[in-house]
Amino acid sequence: MSAGGAVVLIPAYKPGPALLDLVRALTASGMPVVVVDDGSGPDFASLFAAIEQVAGTELLRHVVNLGKGAALKTGLNHIACRHPEHVGVVTADADGQHKVGDVLAVAASLAAYPRHLILGVRQFEGQLPWRSRVGNTLTRRVMRLVTGQSISDTQTGLRGIPMWLIPQLLVIPYRGYEFELEMLLVCKHQDIRLQETPIQTIYLDGNRSSHFNPLLDSARIYFVLLRFAGVSLITAVLDNLVFAAVFWWWANVAEAQVTGRVLCTLFNYWGNKTTAFRSEERAARTLPRYLILVVVSGAISYALIQYFSSWGTRDVLLAKVLAETLMFIFNFAIQREFVFPRLERVPG
Repeated sequence: MSAGGAVVLIPAYKPGPALLDLVRALTASGMPVVVVDDGSGPDFASLFAAIEQVAGTELLRHVVNLGKGAALKTGLNHIACRHPEHVGVVTADADGQHKVGDVLAVAASLAAYPRHLILGVRQFEGQLPWRSRVGNTLTRRVMRLVTGQSISDTQTGLRGIPMWLIPQLLVIPYRGYEFELEMLLVCKHQDIRLQETPIQTIYLDGNRSSHFNPLLDSARIYFVLLRFAGVSLITAVLDNLVFAAVFWWWANVAEAQVTGRVLCTLFNYWGNKTTAFRSEERAARTLPRYLILVVVSGAISYALIQYFSSWGTRDVLLAKVLAETLMFIFNFAIQREFVFPRLERVPG
């Protein structure tokens, strides 16, 4: 492989004959290609044998199917070890949805923005398969809420990955479709800019060739996102239990509120720092910000409880739940942008 440009990486599981045509077209255009056979089995041996014979192509194999994320990590690790002189890697799907011109466009964007993650974004217009339209719409909106990032196409498989970013992606613990979503979260945490490049929207035969399961794989993807809400949910349960116990004993809203906040503060701070936002910033920087938020949000929550218990409902515990529900998004947004804004700023 010659030095300089990007290497194309294609993870493949039981692909159709379009993969061979894509590989031939890419290598003919001067792009080196690495294909990972993700345990497709003996029925596809002849297809991969033909691919291996294409000049400028390398074939890697998994004995069993490990998932798209695992195949991507196998290819990324191989390229980073064997071809570190290249600017980066362009990942493409094996199902024929990515045209050579779009792959070249993403590679050109990567060369122009070597410190950015390049996303080949589809234009979701016209007649689209329902699982593609629904999946991308839901994920895009959830990503906007969770990360504050506005991304046109969160599920695109056509991406330009800088070579220097690969080591940070290899430690992502997921091996399915959720790996690609986690890649976007890593960029958010480390303040890595995203560069979008428009590409064609192509679905062959209603997108039947895709191995993406709209139920199972979406659940896995959203499980990655739900870790952000998990810590808050556990904290809320603990907070409400302590509040109920103290209020039952003393019948004083202020004492119950303060006691619950104090006992849950350390747990929530540790959980958000290490699990939800994965911040590596020093506690000396994040803890004061967090404590300020605790005081402010506690005061607002107390005022809301008093309001709801006086006017909206006579049940103090119900008022507490209503107040904390309203405060959830507020607290999350402030922690995301102010308390734990990123892991470490990557120079560039």
